[in-house]
Amino acid sequence: MVGYALAVDLGGTKCSAAVVDRKGRIVSRRTVRVDVSSRSAPVRQILQLARNLGENARPKECFAAAGIAVPGLVRRNGTVWAPNLPGWERMPLASRLQHSLEIPVIVESDRNAAVIGECWRGAAKGKSDVIVLMIGTGIGAGITSGGRVVRGAHELSGCAGWLTVSLDGNSNSSATGELESLTAGPGIGNAVRKRLQEGETSSLSRYEASEITAHEVAAAAREGDQLALDVFHQAGRLLGFGVANIVSLFDPEIVIVGGGMAGAADLYFDSLRDAMLERAQPLAAKKVNLVVSKLGDRANLFGCARLAWQSLETHKSNKERR
Repeated sequence: MVGYALAVDLGGTKCSAAVVDRKGRIVSRRTVRVDVSSRSAPVRQILQLARNLGENARPKECFAAAGIAVPGLVRRNGTVWAPNLPGWERMPLASRLQHSLEIPVIVESDRNAAVIGECWRGAAKGKSDVIVLMIGTGIGAGITSGGRVVRGAHELSGCAGWLTVSLDGNSNSSATGELESLTAGPGIGNAVRKRLQEGETSSLSRYEASEITAHEVAAAAREGDQLALDVFHQAGRLLGFGVANIVSLFDPEIVIVGGGMAGAADLYFDSLRDAMLERAQPLAAKKVNLVVSKLGDRANLFGCARLAWQSLETHKSNKERR
Protein backbone atom coordinates (compact mmCIF):
# COMPACT_ATOMS: atom_id res chain seq x y z
CA MET A 1 0.00 0.00 0.00
CA VAL A 2 1.40 3.37 -1.03
CA GLY A 3 1.88 5.53 2.06
CA TYR A 4 0.56 8.87 0.84
CA ALA A 5 -2.66 10.52 -0.28
CA LEU A 6 -2.96 13.28 -2.85
CA ALA A 7 -5.03 16.20 -1.54
CA VAL A 8 -6.18 18.95 -3.91
CA ASP A 9 -8.01 22.14 -2.99
CA LEU A 10 -9.38 23.63 -6.21
CA GLY A 11 -10.69 27.15 -5.72
CA GLY A 12 -12.00 29.82 -8.02
CA THR A 13 -8.63 31.58 -8.23
CA LYS A 14 -5.96 29.17 -6.94
CA CYS A 15 -5.35 25.45 -6.76
CA SER A 16 -3.28 23.85 -4.00
CA ALA A 17 -2.14 20.24 -3.91
CA ALA A 18 -0.33 18.35 -1.17
CA VAL A 19 1.14 14.98 -0.33
CA VAL A 20 -0.31 13.87 3.03
CA ASP A 21 0.51 10.77 5.07
CA ARG A 22 -1.92 8.71 7.15
CA LYS A 23 -1.22 10.75 10.28
CA GLY A 24 -2.13 14.00 8.58
CA ARG A 25 1.36 15.31 7.99
CA ILE A 26 1.84 17.42 4.86
CA VAL A 27 5.03 16.18 3.23
CA SER A 28 5.07 18.57 0.29
CA ARG A 29 2.76 21.12 -1.27
CA ARG A 30 2.39 23.28 -4.36
CA THR A 31 0.01 26.09 -5.35
CA VAL A 32 -0.79 27.56 -8.76
CA ARG A 33 -3.22 30.13 -10.07
CA VAL A 34 -6.26 28.43 -11.58
CA ASP A 35 -6.29 28.39 -15.37
CA VAL A 36 -9.83 29.29 -16.46
CA SER A 37 -9.02 29.52 -20.17
CA SER A 38 -11.11 26.42 -20.90
CA ARG A 39 -13.40 23.86 -19.28
CA SER A 40 -10.63 21.26 -19.13
CA ALA A 41 -7.77 23.53 -18.05
CA PRO A 42 -8.28 23.08 -14.26
CA VAL A 43 -8.39 19.30 -14.74
CA ARG A 44 -5.08 19.39 -16.59
CA GLN A 45 -3.63 21.51 -13.79
CA ILE A 46 -4.61 18.94 -11.17
CA LEU A 47 -2.97 16.19 -13.22
CA GLN A 48 0.18 18.29 -13.64
CA LEU A 49 0.33 18.99 -9.90
CA ALA A 50 0.04 15.27 -9.22
CA ARG A 51 2.94 14.59 -11.59
CA ASN A 52 5.03 17.37 -10.06
CA LEU A 53 4.43 16.21 -6.49
CA GLY A 54 5.17 12.64 -7.55
CA GLU A 55 8.39 13.79 -9.23
CA ASN A 56 7.02 12.69 -12.61
CA ALA A 57 6.38 9.09 -11.53
CA ARG A 58 3.02 7.54 -12.35
CA PRO A 59 0.49 8.69 -9.73
CA LYS A 60 -0.48 5.14 -8.80
CA GLU A 61 3.14 4.53 -7.84
CA CYS A 62 3.09 7.53 -5.46
CA PHE A 63 -0.42 7.85 -4.06
CA ALA A 64 -2.91 5.41 -2.58
CA ALA A 65 -5.90 7.65 -3.33
CA ALA A 66 -6.85 11.27 -4.00
CA GLY A 67 -9.32 13.69 -2.42
CA ILE A 68 -10.39 16.82 -4.30
CA ALA A 69 -12.24 19.86 -2.86
CA VAL A 70 -14.19 22.01 -5.31
CA PRO A 71 -15.85 25.45 -4.98
CA GLY A 72 -19.38 24.34 -5.66
CA LEU A 73 -21.83 21.47 -5.55
CA VAL A 74 -20.87 17.81 -5.92
CA ARG A 75 -23.80 15.69 -7.05
CA ARG A 76 -24.24 12.11 -5.95
CA ASN A 77 -23.31 10.94 -9.46
CA GLY A 78 -19.92 12.62 -9.08
CA THR A 79 -20.51 15.57 -11.40
CA VAL A 80 -19.58 19.07 -10.23
CA TRP A 81 -21.30 22.43 -10.58
CA ALA A 82 -18.82 25.25 -9.90
CA PRO A 83 -20.05 28.68 -11.04
CA ASN A 84 -16.59 30.29 -10.87
CA LEU A 85 -15.14 27.78 -13.35
CA PRO A 86 -16.22 28.09 -17.00
CA GLY A 87 -18.32 25.22 -18.31
CA TRP A 88 -18.51 23.43 -14.97
CA GLU A 89 -22.27 22.84 -14.92
CA ARG A 90 -21.92 19.05 -14.93
CA MET A 91 -18.19 18.38 -14.93
CA PRO A 92 -17.54 14.61 -14.43
CA LEU A 93 -14.45 15.39 -12.38
CA ALA A 94 -14.18 12.20 -10.32
CA SER A 95 -14.37 9.88 -13.32
CA ARG A 96 -11.97 11.96 -15.41
CA LEU A 97 -9.36 12.13 -12.67
CA GLN A 98 -9.74 8.49 -11.71
CA HIS A 99 -9.20 7.46 -15.31
CA SER A 100 -6.05 9.58 -15.66
CA LEU A 101 -4.54 9.08 -12.19
CA GLU A 102 -5.40 5.35 -12.00
CA ILE A 103 -6.16 5.63 -8.28
CA PRO A 104 -9.39 6.00 -6.29
CA VAL A 105 -10.62 9.60 -6.37
CA ILE A 106 -13.23 11.21 -4.13
CA VAL A 107 -14.58 14.71 -4.83
CA GLU A 108 -16.21 16.88 -2.17
CA SER A 109 -17.43 20.47 -1.79
CA ASP A 110 -14.88 22.81 -0.22
CA ARG A 111 -17.11 23.60 2.78
CA ASN A 112 -17.53 19.91 3.62
CA ALA A 113 -13.80 19.29 3.15
CA ALA A 114 -13.10 22.14 5.57
CA VAL A 115 -15.22 20.72 8.39
CA ILE A 116 -13.76 17.24 7.85
CA GLY A 117 -10.25 18.73 8.00
CA GLU A 118 -10.99 20.66 11.20
CA CYS A 119 -12.45 17.53 12.81
CA TRP A 120 -9.34 15.53 11.89
CA ARG A 121 -6.48 17.96 12.50
CA GLY A 122 -7.96 21.21 13.79
CA ALA A 123 -9.93 22.82 16.58
CA ALA A 124 -12.85 20.38 16.20
CA LYS A 125 -10.80 17.26 16.87
CA GLY A 126 -12.83 14.86 19.02
CA LYS A 127 -16.08 16.81 18.51
CA SER A 128 -19.17 15.57 16.68
CA ASP A 129 -21.35 18.70 16.33
CA VAL A 130 -19.32 21.28 14.45
CA ILE A 131 -19.80 24.30 12.20
CA VAL A 132 -16.95 25.67 10.08
CA LEU A 133 -17.92 29.04 8.63
CA MET A 134 -15.76 29.70 5.59
CA ILE A 135 -15.55 33.43 4.79
CA GLY A 136 -13.65 34.53 1.72
CA THR A 137 -14.82 35.65 -1.69
CA GLY A 138 -18.00 33.81 -0.75
CA ILE A 139 -19.46 32.31 2.42
CA GLY A 140 -20.24 28.66 3.11
CA ALA A 141 -20.60 26.45 6.16
CA GLY A 142 -19.39 22.91 6.67
CA ILE A 143 -21.66 21.18 9.19
CA THR A 144 -21.43 17.96 11.15
CA SER A 145 -24.21 16.73 13.41
CA GLY A 146 -23.69 13.63 15.50
CA GLY A 147 -20.39 13.09 13.72
CA ARG A 148 -21.95 13.01 10.23
CA VAL A 149 -21.65 15.66 7.54
CA VAL A 150 -24.99 17.40 6.94
CA ARG A 151 -25.61 17.43 3.19
CA GLY A 152 -29.30 18.11 2.59
CA ALA A 153 -31.64 16.61 0.03
CA HIS A 154 -29.81 18.30 -2.88
CA GLU A 155 -26.25 18.57 -1.49
CA LEU A 156 -26.93 22.26 -0.73
CA SER A 157 -26.68 22.34 3.05
CA GLY A 158 -24.27 24.97 4.28
CA CYS A 159 -25.06 27.77 1.80
CA ALA A 160 -24.68 30.23 4.67
CA GLY A 161 -24.10 33.18 2.37
CA TRP A 162 -27.85 33.13 1.68
CA LEU A 163 -28.81 33.82 5.28
CA THR A 164 -31.00 36.92 5.67
CA VAL A 165 -29.58 39.10 8.44
CA SER A 166 -30.90 42.62 7.85
CA LEU A 167 -33.39 44.77 5.99
CA ASP A 168 -30.58 46.43 4.06
CA GLY A 169 -29.83 44.00 1.27
CA ASN A 170 -28.12 45.34 -1.85
CA SER A 171 -28.26 44.68 -5.57
CA ASN A 172 -26.05 41.60 -5.19
CA SER A 173 -28.23 39.92 -2.58
CA SER A 174 -30.39 38.11 -5.13
CA ALA A 175 -27.32 36.78 -6.94
CA THR A 176 -25.03 35.70 -4.09
CA GLY A 177 -27.17 35.85 -0.94
CA GLU A 178 -27.54 38.67 1.55
CA LEU A 179 -24.96 37.67 4.16
CA GLU A 180 -22.37 37.01 1.47
CA SER A 181 -23.05 40.23 -0.43
CA LEU A 182 -22.71 42.31 2.73
CA THR A 183 -19.83 40.64 4.60
CA ALA A 184 -17.63 38.49 2.34
CA GLY A 185 -14.46 39.95 0.82
CA PRO A 186 -16.12 41.75 -2.11
CA GLY A 187 -18.81 43.09 0.23
CA ILE A 188 -16.18 44.76 2.40
CA GLY A 189 -14.78 46.60 -0.61
CA ASN A 190 -18.27 47.54 -1.81
CA ALA A 191 -19.19 48.97 1.61
CA VAL A 192 -16.13 51.23 1.62
CA ARG A 193 -16.72 52.43 -1.94
CA LYS A 194 -20.33 53.29 -1.13
CA ARG A 195 -19.39 55.35 1.92
CA LEU A 196 -16.62 57.18 0.07
CA GLN A 197 -19.10 58.06 -2.66
CA GLU A 198 -21.37 59.45 0.04
CA GLY A 199 -18.61 61.85 1.06
CA GLU A 200 -17.03 60.18 4.10
CA THR A 201 -13.31 60.67 4.63
CA SER A 202 -10.77 57.87 4.77
CA SER A 203 -7.17 57.13 3.88
CA LEU A 204 -8.65 54.68 1.37
CA SER A 205 -9.73 57.58 -0.83
CA ARG A 206 -6.19 57.60 -2.25
CA TYR A 207 -7.04 54.43 -4.20
CA GLU A 208 -9.03 54.14 -7.39
CA ALA A 209 -12.43 52.71 -6.46
CA SER A 210 -11.76 49.46 -8.34
CA GLU A 211 -8.53 48.92 -6.37
CA ILE A 212 -10.23 48.84 -2.95
CA THR A 213 -10.47 45.24 -1.76
CA ALA A 214 -10.83 43.68 1.66
CA HIS A 215 -7.03 43.49 1.82
CA GLU A 216 -6.63 47.28 1.51
CA VAL A 217 -9.48 47.88 3.95
CA ALA A 218 -7.89 45.57 6.53
CA ALA A 219 -4.53 47.34 6.18
CA ALA A 220 -6.21 50.73 6.67
CA ALA A 221 -8.13 49.46 9.69
CA ARG A 222 -4.93 48.29 11.35
CA GLU A 223 -3.52 51.78 10.83
CA GLY A 224 -6.50 53.23 12.69
CA ASP A 225 -8.65 54.38 9.76
CA GLN A 226 -12.07 54.94 11.32
CA LEU A 227 -14.15 54.19 8.23
CA ALA A 228 -12.31 50.90 7.66
CA LEU A 229 -12.68 49.94 11.33
CA ASP A 230 -16.38 50.71 11.21
CA VAL A 231 -16.92 48.65 8.04
CA PHE A 232 -15.34 45.63 9.70
CA HIS A 233 -17.35 46.23 12.88
CA GLN A 234 -20.60 46.31 10.90
CA ALA A 235 -19.61 43.22 8.92
CA GLY A 236 -18.82 41.45 12.20
CA ARG A 237 -22.26 42.32 13.56
CA LEU A 238 -23.99 40.87 10.50
CA LEU A 239 -21.81 37.76 10.56
CA GLY A 240 -22.72 37.40 14.24
CA PHE A 241 -26.42 37.48 13.37
CA GLY A 242 -25.78 34.73 10.82
CA VAL A 243 -23.84 32.65 13.33
CA ALA A 244 -26.64 33.19 15.86
CA ASN A 245 -29.11 31.61 13.42
CA ILE A 246 -26.79 28.67 12.83
CA VAL A 247 -26.16 28.16 16.56
CA SER A 248 -29.86 28.28 17.34
CA LEU A 249 -30.65 25.74 14.62
CA PHE A 250 -27.83 23.23 15.15
CA ASP A 251 -26.68 23.68 18.78
CA PRO A 252 -23.04 22.93 17.88
CA GLU A 253 -20.19 22.32 20.30
CA ILE A 254 -17.93 24.64 18.32
CA VAL A 255 -18.10 27.22 15.53
CA ILE A 256 -14.82 27.75 13.67
CA VAL A 257 -14.28 30.85 11.54
CA GLY A 258 -12.12 29.96 8.54
CA GLY A 259 -11.45 30.94 4.94
CA GLY A 260 -9.44 33.82 3.52
CA MET A 261 -11.14 36.43 5.70
CA ALA A 262 -10.09 34.59 8.85
CA GLY A 263 -6.79 36.43 8.48
CA ALA A 264 -8.63 39.66 9.31
CA ALA A 265 -10.67 38.15 12.15
CA ASP A 266 -8.96 40.40 14.69
CA LEU A 267 -10.90 43.27 13.10
CA TYR A 268 -14.39 41.75 13.38
CA PHE A 269 -14.30 38.74 15.74
CA ASP A 270 -15.36 40.62 18.89
CA SER A 271 -18.30 42.17 17.03
CA LEU A 272 -19.26 38.77 15.65
CA ARG A 273 -19.16 37.13 19.08
CA ASP A 274 -21.13 39.91 20.78
CA ALA A 275 -23.85 39.82 18.11
CA MET A 276 -24.06 36.04 18.30
CA LEU A 277 -24.51 36.20 22.08
CA GLU A 278 -27.24 38.83 21.67
CA ARG A 279 -29.30 36.94 19.09
CA ALA A 280 -28.72 33.19 19.51
CA GLN A 281 -30.77 30.84 21.68
CA PRO A 282 -29.34 31.75 25.12
CA LEU A 283 -28.41 28.29 26.38
CA ALA A 284 -26.83 27.28 23.08
CA ALA A 285 -24.97 30.61 22.86
CA LYS A 286 -23.44 30.13 26.32
CA LYS A 287 -22.31 26.60 25.56
CA VAL A 288 -20.83 27.00 22.07
CA ASN A 289 -17.10 27.59 21.63
CA LEU A 290 -16.41 30.24 18.98
CA VAL A 291 -12.85 30.25 17.59
CA VAL A 292 -10.77 31.25 14.57
CA SER A 293 -9.22 28.41 12.60
CA LYS A 294 -5.53 27.79 13.12
CA LEU A 295 -5.31 25.57 10.04
CA GLY A 296 -5.86 28.45 7.64
CA ASP A 297 -5.82 27.32 4.02
CA ARG A 298 -4.68 23.83 5.06
CA ALA A 299 -8.12 22.85 6.39
CA ASN A 300 -9.43 21.79 2.98
CA LEU A 301 -6.26 19.85 2.21
CA PHE A 302 -6.51 17.93 5.47
CA GLY A 303 -10.17 17.24 4.73
CA CYS A 304 -9.33 15.94 1.27
CA ALA A 305 -6.60 13.67 2.61
CA ARG A 306 -8.94 12.32 5.29
CA LEU A 307 -11.58 11.56 2.66
CA ALA A 308 -8.99 9.79 0.52
CA TRP A 309 -7.88 7.55 3.39
CA GLN A 310 -11.48 6.86 4.42
CA SER A 311 -12.38 5.85 0.86
CA LEU A 312 -9.68 3.19 0.96
CA GLU A 313 -10.93 1.88 4.30
CA THR A 314 -14.47 1.69 2.92
CA HIS A 315 -13.25 -0.11 -0.20
CA LYS A 316 -11.32 -2.61 1.92
CA SER A 317 -14.33 -3.27 4.16
CA ASN A 318 -16.58 -3.83 1.15
CA LYS A 319 -14.11 -6.32 -0.34
CA GLU A 320 -13.93 -8.22 2.95
CA ARG A 321 -17.74 -8.47 3.11
CA ARG A 322 -17.79 -9.96 -0.38
